[in-house]
Amino acid sequence: MKFTDGLVDTQSAWFARLDPMLPAAVRPPDGDVITAALPDGSRAAGVVVASRLAPDAMPTLWSALEVWELHPMLGEHGMAELMAQWQVMMDRRAPGPDSSCLVTWPSRDVRAARVLLDHGLVPLSTLAIRTGGRTTPSPGRLTIRRARLRDLDVVFPLAMAELEYSAMVGGTVLRPGALKVKREALARHLDQNDPVWLAESDGIAVALAECWFSDSEAGSWSETRVRHGLWGYINSFSVAPPLRGTGIGRELIAHVHRELGAAGTVGTFLYFNPPNPLSTVFWARQGYRPLWTIWEVRPASALR
Repeated sequence: MKFTDGLVDTQSAWFARLDPMLPAAVRPPDGDVITAALPDGSRAAGVVVASRLAPDAMPTLWSALEVWELHPMLGEHGMAELMAQWQVMMDRRAPGPDSSCLVTWPSRDVRAARVLLDHGLVPLSTLAIRTGGRTTPSPGRLTIRRARLRDLDVVFPLAMAELEYSAMVGGTVLRPGALKVKREALARHLDQNDPVWLAESDGIAVALAECWFSDSEAGSWSETRVRHGLWGYINSFSVAPPLRGTGIGRELIAHVHRELGAAGTVGTFLYFNPPNPLSTVFWARQGYRPLWTIWEVRPASALR
């Protein structure tokens, strides 16, 4: 089936009615096409993209090694029929134990959420955005500065603390090579002078905000997730475990918002895990709200 402009336009129109902050739909990537007949005579369509990650790849820290990702192309209706066809497809596959089925869909489409739950998927991650809004006043208890490559040994334990906590409340996987993969990625971002902030109290590192800039433009990955413009992306945010709940996170994120805003961003976005009892409350209080939900079932054979 050819994905015509009409299908893309239909999905874009639905997104616009559903949530004004959603970007326009784009053509799905290449993969296995599935279609489903709807009661009104129209058809829902989608593309299933299968991928396998190398064991030492950075995405393995939050992803299964084998992933089947569904990219639906539909309007207000059709998710139930499309999911039924996806299940038929997966019944013919032989996914291993380290595998998943995944679909990213607008958070406000609660009708689709019911369908995804019924098929065994769970909301493991949410992409949330913040545009404008009041910046929480900073009490000024911390010394906050840009982290440099020479700070790697100081900031790395904070980054790992966030990873370890996320593994208990989301899709993060503490693989045997996690220390090496995470350290190399953090070193790369520090070396290329990405905006990474370190908060210190009396000379002791207490919190870390690992960020970078994402320019959402035609053909970019971020175009599929946020509207066009320059965005700040908060990749990792961590407070030393003994100090969580003391206000350090609020002070650091206020600083981050001011700095990213001064760089001309239209807003900021990040991912958090809905099962996380800390981040769900914290990010809402900082002005973030869900835009996309990443639904997943592991292993992929558990899709029902």
